[in-house]
Amino acid sequence: MTYAVEVNEVHKQFGGFQALRGLSLHIERGITYGLLGPNGAGKTTLIRTIVGLIKPDRGQAKLLDTPVPNKEIFRRVGYMTQMAALYEDLTVQQNVEFFASMNGLRSGLKQAVDEAIALVDLSERAKSRIRELSGGMKQRCSLACALVHHPDVVLLDEPTVGVDPQLRVQFWEHFRRLNAEGVTLIVSSHVMDEAERCDRLGFIRQGKLLAEGKASELSQRAGTATLEEAFLHFADQQTAS
Repeated sequence: MTYAVEVNEVHKQFGGFQALRGLSLHIERGITYGLLGPNGAGKTTLIRTIVGLIKPDRGQAKLLDTPVPNKEIFRRVGYMTQMAALYEDLTVQQNVEFFASMNGLRSGLKQAVDEAIALVDLSERAKSRIRELSGGMKQRCSLACALVHHPDVVLLDEPTVGVDPQLRVQFWEHFRRLNAEGVTLIVSSHVMDEAERCDRLGFIRQGKLLAEGKASELSQRAGTATLEEAFLHFADQQTAS
């Protein structure tokens, strides 16, 4: 099987802090994979390693069968950071156009930009400068920038923070449509109800992969009624070992 993402025995340390501790995982193509864990678990470091923005101290990450970092493969990737990485003096439309162009989108640029902005329900604010938007609106614009160039793999770091429940449902419906088209999504979160929407989950704590599988499988293996209880079960096992 060829994987969208391969992470093999990756270690990463920042000063005296060990962010990733020999973490390995393999993510199939065309699914939504959830990285679930508390703040500081290593989710963002793992995503940045997969994208190629962080070089691991040991181990290797591959994206679409290509070792990262690799500039060419990055055009096939959509990446939404946890904090909005937008140009405050540009409008919503200008930001989305910029990221689309940076990722090589030329044909059908205007239509793709308009569709991405409509998806995140910002059409009426397309001419607004980013500095005029609320935090939730900035988050939505960041998602449009990550999706506009029709990437094969999309990495979303806490994508629905500050997004109202109705729009969150719309986002997940679109994520499902992307999966049906063969797009792979990797979503980090610490919200348990969102985790159940993912095809597979990886529980991460202290830079290690505690367990992975379907939500129902993880609860069954842990002998618990909820995912939150399952996570605590596997975390207790890690502590005991």
